[in-house]
Amino acid sequence: MPSDQNAPVAALDCGTNSTRLLVVSHDGQTLSRQMRITRLGQGVDATHRLNEEAIERTLSVLADYKREMGEFGVEQARLVATSAVRDAENSQMFLNAATAVVGVQAELLSGMEEGRLSYAGATADLAPICGDDILADIGGGSTELALKRDNSLEAISLDIGCVRLTERNFHNDPPTPTQIADAEEAVTIALIEAANAIPALRHLNAAHRFLGLAGTVSTLAMLDLGLEVYDRDQVHHFLLSREAVDRWSSELLDEPTLRRAARLGIEEGRANVIAAGALILRAVMTEFGLEECLVSEADILDGLVASVEAPR
Repeated sequence: MPSDQNAPVAALDCGTNSTRLLVVSHDGQTLSRQMRITRLGQGVDATHRLNEEAIERTLSVLADYKREMGEFGVEQARLVATSAVRDAENSQMFLNAATAVVGVQAELLSGMEEGRLSYAGATADLAPICGDDILADIGGGSTELALKRDNSLEAISLDIGCVRLTERNFHNDPPTPTQIADAEEAVTIALIEAANAIPALRHLNAAHRFLGLAGTVSTLAMLDLGLEVYDRDQVHHFLLSREAVDRWSSELLDEPTLRRAARLGIEEGRANVIAAGALILRAVMTEFGLEECLVSEADILDGLVASVEAPR
């Protein structure tokens, strides 16, 4: 039976920290955008295996998303996994289980694919600029950097993310000055690796634009805006200054998790990793001389739905 040309399409992203869904109508209208913190990457950095409880949490959310997709009449979708699953020895077991739950073949994205799809999604609703577009997608297990110059896009995935950095370096709550310094050194080494792979990062033209994606960046925007409840219209394309990122990074690193969790704008499940994410964003802006960050709530999910094959 042929697919309905007017049926909505969907994208599902199984990240290290969260599992997300986007459903879009045939004419490009967002029907549903969901995010649940499932911490699929819990302990993966140390064990190189996906934790059984983390897998079950994620599969349970995927089952909920499958039901929602059915309610909207979705016929085509992409289901992807990223950093935590790339690092896990039992990745295929999870991919098979996710495929069975959703009824869509689960794909394991490479870091390069992740960066390119994130860039495509983040810039889809932006006017092109004459200068460089720089993007940082700060996830739980990895950070993707992308640079678009003229018609050439380069991207790299770095093994630094808010969950990975927290598990590796922050063994006290709040982290000690030594632990913070060690984390900063690890991030700087990774960013030097990125600059070696993409030399243009060291030679940005004056007319550049820096885009920041994912939960860390959105949360910092909410803190800076003083929002108690998430408002996509206010967060999307909000400008975070380097001064604001420096200030929030320092404040969050100085606070224990319970105090962070009490702040308006920090959702449940993010308080223990937001400080590491803020540290990463601060380091990126410092290392490459970026003075402001344009927050994008359009991201890899938007890139994925745009890539879904048109029904035949």
